[in-house]
Amino acid sequence: MTVTPSQSDKSKPNTVNTVLGFDFGTTRMGVAIGQSITGSATPLAPLKAKEGIPNWDQIQKLVDEWKPDAFVVGLPLDMDGSENEMCQRARKFAKRLHGRFNRPYHMMDERLSSYEAKGQVIARGGHRNFKENSVDGLAAQMILETWFMESTA
Repeated sequence: MTVTPSQSDKSKPNTVNTVLGFDFGTTRMGVAIGQSITGSATPLAPLKAKEGIPNWDQIQKLVDEWKPDAFVVGLPLDMDGSENEMCQRARKFAKRLHGRFNRPYHMMDERLSSYEAKGQVIARGGHRNFKENSVDGLAAQMILETWFMESTA
């Protein structure tokens, strides 16, 4: 996985304390909150989206509650590392986060994060109906924790 800092980001990743992470999706977005000190994250309830557009009031509530220093948004690259339309949409979402909340954002390669999250749920004996039992928060947690590992390396 590769870390891609935002153009507007002047801070170094290891100076960030609280980070709000997103697993971008067109109908639902996973969310996690993490701390750089521990390098760990906790999944939050997923957000509904309509064609990749979230309810910005819900995100405002998350920002007000958690007071993140930065955002990390998963970049859904193809398996060969190339970008696709979803990457463009995820970048647009990240730029809107930055524009609305005036905090830096980072893009994080998220290849296989949802697949790994589903595998974890199945391994724990969880329900396999992932439309009703979202793994989006767990995927956002994995994206954020990987970003912490790679940004301190």
